[in-house]
Amino acid sequence: MIRYGDELWTELKFAGFHYKAERRDDQWVDVMLKVETSDETPLPLDLIDFAIMAICTHEGHPIQLVTLDEGCDCEYQLTEWEKDQVNEFIRSEEVREAIILAASAIE
Repeated sequence: MIRYGDELWTELKFAGFHYKAERRDDQWVDVMLKVETSDETPLPLDLIDFAIMAICTHEGHPIQLVTLDEGCDCEYQLTEWEKDQVNEFIRSEEVREAIILAASAIE
């Protein structure tokens, strides 16, 4: 993860994800992710309740990843390798099916 303004950064290896897909509107589905990291790459100590929101199309394609701490935008951003790990999980059959199911829900 890269903290805004810092020159040094670390890369997290995600060991697992817990997710919830929720339809936002006629275009987007939000997938909230709680992450588990590898013991070798713990989260920064100043993060209290870290999560990632993946904004996806109704077909399950991730468009944007937003890092959150306590439900608000946080000062950390994901590295390209971290984004790749998250996108791979979002594109898994299980999550894609949950996104499509959430998209079909009537508001």
